[in-house]
Amino acid sequence: MDKIGCYQFLAEPFHCDFSQRLFMGHMGNHMLNAADYHSSARGFGMKYLMTIKRSWVLSRLAIEMDEMPQMYTKFNVETWVESAMRYFTSRNFRVVGEDGKVYGYGRSIWAMIDTETRQPTDIYAIDNGAINNWIVTDKECPIDKGGRVKMDDSARLVATVETKYNDVDINGHINSVKYIEHVLDLWNLDWYREHQIKRFEIAYVAEAHQGDTLSFYMMQTAENEYCVRICKDGDVECCRSKVIFNK
Repeated sequence: MDKIGCYQFLAEPFHCDFSQRLFMGHMGNHMLNAADYHSSARGFGMKYLMTIKRSWVLSRLAIEMDEMPQMYTKFNVETWVESAMRYFTSRNFRVVGEDGKVYGYGRSIWAMIDTETRQPTDIYAIDNGAINNWIVTDKECPIDKGGRVKMDDSARLVATVETKYNDVDINGHINSVKYIEHVLDLWNLDWYREHQIKRFEIAYVAEAHQGDTLSFYMMQTAENEYCVRICKDGDVECCRSKVIFNK
């Protein structure tokens, strides 16, 4: 079996915005699905991990797109493990059309947790460190890895969101893609008529659950660049995000 996985998706109409191009949130979801397909086929996916009370959780995600696939377009998400350590592993993505056109790339960092204690657990303990057999170091992913999203006290509260049933995933916490969608809803339709998302980064810090109220604090850090801090219960930070737009 190849170390690099390649999975086909379709830009379905109900996953596209007013411009008839795929929503960023759905692109993120397709990347996470590709990650699960890849890991499951190689013996360390969610279906197996759940039987031993383990789960992958996303720690960081960066997506950088030159263009989003148009409605009804078929495209492939390639994914591979770039590195693995005891408590974290990095995984990359490339989005490419059937004609070879490259739409963009993604980078991610994952941790494995014990689903009962919610604490990090040893990735190498799974099948005697089998993940190391699938590491690829010579495939290019030419986007920045990203770093800490820096914010200061000038960030202002711009929105609050009451979390609901549809926000929760199989791990029992607010789904990582839901945060992406909530962040991108901070700008209205008129903004998106004149701007396209060039890069989206998010780093997850703490879990939130159904019933938590999420507060969104935003600051502009450069032209067409914004940072967002998401907190629950007022001041408990859940994650930080950076969004860079093209005009």
